[in-house]
Amino acid sequence: MRENTTTRRVSAVARRIPATLALVGILILVGVAVGALWQPFTASPLFPSVAYGLPALEAGRWWTPLTGSFFVGAPWVYALVVPGLAGMALLEFRRGSRVALAYFGTGQLFSVLAAAAFLWGAALLPWAWAQEQAMALGVGPSGGIVACLAAAVGVLPSPWRLRAGTTLIAVLSVTFLYWGTLSDLQHVFAAALVLGVDRSLRPQRVSVREQRLIAFALVCTLGAMEIIGYVAPMTGPFGSSGPADGSWLDVAVNTVLVLVVALALHRGRRWAWIVLLAYSALNLVLVLLTLVLAVLVGVTELEADLDADLTSILASSTLWILAAAYFVLVRAAFRARPRAALGDAPAPGVEDVKTELRASGGGTLSWMTTWEGMSYARFGRGIVAYQRRSGVALALADPLGPVETRAATVRAFIESAEAAGLAPCFFSADDATRAAVPSDWRSIVVADDTVVDLPGLAFTGKAWGDVRTSLNRAQREGMTFRLSRLADETWGVRQQLRAISESWVDEKDLPEMGFTLGTLHEAADPEVRIALAVSPHGDVDGFLSWLPIYGDGAVRGWTLDLMRRREGGFGPVMEYLIGSSAQQFSTEGAAVMSLSGAPLAHEYPADAGAIVDLQARMASMLEPVYGFASLHRFKQKFHPRYETLSLLYRDEADLARIGAALTRAFLPHATIRQFASAGVDLVRHEQ
Repeated sequence: MRENTTTRRVSAVARRIPATLALVGILILVGVAVGALWQPFTASPLFPSVAYGLPALEAGRWWTPLTGSFFVGAPWVYALVVPGLAGMALLEFRRGSRVALAYFGTGQLFSVLAAAAFLWGAALLPWAWAQEQAMALGVGPSGGIVACLAAAVGVLPSPWRLRAGTTLIAVLSVTFLYWGTLSDLQHVFAAALVLGVDRSLRPQRVSVREQRLIAFALVCTLGAMEIIGYVAPMTGPFGSSGPADGSWLDVAVNTVLVLVVALALHRGRRWAWIVLLAYSALNLVLVLLTLVLAVLVGVTELEADLDADLTSILASSTLWILAAAYFVLVRAAFRARPRAALGDAPAPGVEDVKTELRASGGGTLSWMTTWEGMSYARFGRGIVAYQRRSGVALALADPLGPVETRAATVRAFIESAEAAGLAPCFFSADDATRAAVPSDWRSIVVADDTVVDLPGLAFTGKAWGDVRTSLNRAQREGMTFRLSRLADETWGVRQQLRAISESWVDEKDLPEMGFTLGTLHEAADPEVRIALAVSPHGDVDGFLSWLPIYGDGAVRGWTLDLMRRREGGFGPVMEYLIGSSAQQFSTEGAAVMSLSGAPLAHEYPADAGAIVDLQARMASMLEPVYGFASLHRFKQKFHPRYETLSLLYRDEADLARIGAALTRAFLPHATIRQFASAGVDLVRHEQ
């Protein structure tokens, strides 16, 4: 079945990219016909007749920009050309064959002709590189491929458009400045054409995050040029030089240093910005010193002493100086203080949060924001409860405060987290919060909140048979139900509850989860109620904990948190406890009862996407350990309505950090050994 589905998907994609597949076929057929697949075509006697370049045009071979596009110079180049056509395939898939062919054809012809025209003029100057390349001939469709790659960047969603565009420019810059072959020059012209005419590639607003991304790409590009200089000769437009003296250890150390500084810049660290400015200042001193020595000693003598082309040294230093100008312009982006508190000072405390909850109300999960381990950021009247883990500002549920401040609070929290170099996200947020985040943010449904409306609730009819049966059986067997506070119970009852909880935890290889799943410690809050099922012998056979839901200055409902039962006790104890609690809450005038949401238990449509497929896979793996899906099915006995709870995040690049943050938020006390043990159990269940 899976093979048939895969085959159908491949066939459907192939039908939408006929032009790309046809081009691949032509290139391979031509390669077979002239032997370019197994020997260099540049050595073929046919090469001068079909190759493009300034000499071909000057000789009157006007057809070469067309014919040269379908030949490949060497067998190894096919390994770059064929995968490179993925950009054309994506463009054709998204915008159609005509658009893809137009970009490919226009980009290929423009890059060949523009490079020839540029070299014709540049060769008149005393520029050795230009004079050398003006005599070169070339073949291959790389100009059209780069044009399609640049155009394909425009069909990507934000912010991947900026990331892919920045990466493309960085790669083309390094290859051109360092090697500077005829093909490299054509690639620059092809990309410049598309970047100049395609409006979708122009960023509308350069955010702090995007400024850091550009700085990251700049440092990686310049660092790559420095590192390549250790292992390969430079032959680009700024002159030539031999490999720098140094060992592979030097290369490794420099690579690590560049990556450390670049990653720190990406996170907005001030120290990395200072280091780069200092390094750029040294390059400025080097440029000035080199110019002075060139005047005093002479260029030829200085180059002999340095054993390098003077222009290559000046070019590298000048690029760092130009990069420093950008760093100065965006200096405000590098003031991240990762340990600084977010929001307005002073930061609110847990009592402030409870006061705000009582005054303006909250959602079914809002009381969880009062638990230990939470930090709070105030923005005017709005408050966001969050945890700072793995470089993520992990906000729990929805912002607190008046409804009209929701959107402003969400935006302020995002800006504050990004300024601190943290990745902001909201976990278990409702639809109102999802509407308040930026339009280009992503969302994944992480759970369905199961809400039971209490007014007029009656367990009548066939649908309520299981609940009604448990209530009747409990009455026959002498079970007693009571709602209480943990502090009001006797020492003996509290010990029973502790023993039941410890027995439940002992069955798991991982400790009790946190974040949105409480323990007896959270149940000890005076505003949390405990539902007890007591046997005729005085034994507690099961218990629940209920968190208050505030609205309009009073408690309007209750949210289920803990569910624990004694081994060997009353069978349908959970149905009995929840049903009895619902009856009691309804009598008291409560409006809603939330059975909370089971993580990873949302039912998605068949075509929901790859991320959801991964989430479903995780749910099936974790089911033997935590039983999320079975818990979700159990709650369906109470016929709730569902309200989706979502994970809101900037884009897929943050998911790895968010995954690590959620793991530590839910399992803050788990050890590596416990993770490993749970992993073994997961593998066993999978088998």
